[in-house]
Amino acid sequence: MKQNYKLRISYDGSRYHGWEAKPDTEMTIEGKMETVLARMTGGDAKVIGAGRTDAGVHARGMIANVHLDTEMRPEEIRAYLNRYLPDDICILEVKTASVRFHARYHATGKTYCYTCYDGPLKPVFDRKYVTVLERPADVEKMRQAAGYLIGTHDFASFCGNPQMKKSTVRTVTSIEITKSGPYLKFVYQGSGFLRYMVRILTGTLLEVGYGKRAPESMRDVLEAKKRSEAGYLMPPQGLCLLNVYYGEQKG
Repeated sequence: MKQNYKLRISYDGSRYHGWEAKPDTEMTIEGKMETVLARMTGGDAKVIGAGRTDAGVHARGMIANVHLDTEMRPEEIRAYLNRYLPDDICILEVKTASVRFHARYHATGKTYCYTCYDGPLKPVFDRKYVTVLERPADVEKMRQAAGYLIGTHDFASFCGNPQMKKSTVRTVTSIEITKSGPYLKFVYQGSGFLRYMVRILTGTLLEVGYGKRAPESMRDVLEAKKRSEAGYLMPPQGLCLLNVYYGEQKG
């Protein structure tokens, strides 16, 4: 009899074509996991992720669920996966879950971090995890701009999917912008995020930081509901999914 399992996963997305399994490539996070699980159980295993991170995007706390027919204990499943998965994918935790638990549909919030680097020297050892900026940006102006984005809004202007037919309304509960030495971090927490939304939000806020937009222009960008009104799409390597939340807990 199949049991539903909840998995917490971290991965370096540098060499993968995103989370979602694709028929034309083996290099996806979901695909790698399904291959190992199928070998473990001797049957098909469909992994359901809380989201679909894009090519080159990383995760420290992705959540997934999978129904498996196995006598192995959760800790044995974790050990098996970590033994046979590539070194850039790690299963942090495996727990039994209710039969109805669905990693994507039951998620109530997510936290993402986008990291930039504006130092004078090359970030040799961080180059896969940061986006290098040509010069520092005005943090205070970006914080002012971020204030207009907090709350429940139609984020159509920040959606990278032109064919999006579902609602583009999302709730962003917080945006924290911090600077520590040459590292500039944007931490976003919200009910959910549209395709490329965090990367577009970051690019737009940086345009404010460089004086190309005024902080209050965020209101016009939101009201326009047009992708062309928002800013630059930032590269994928600076983005990392930190946490996925369920129920009322956020943090």
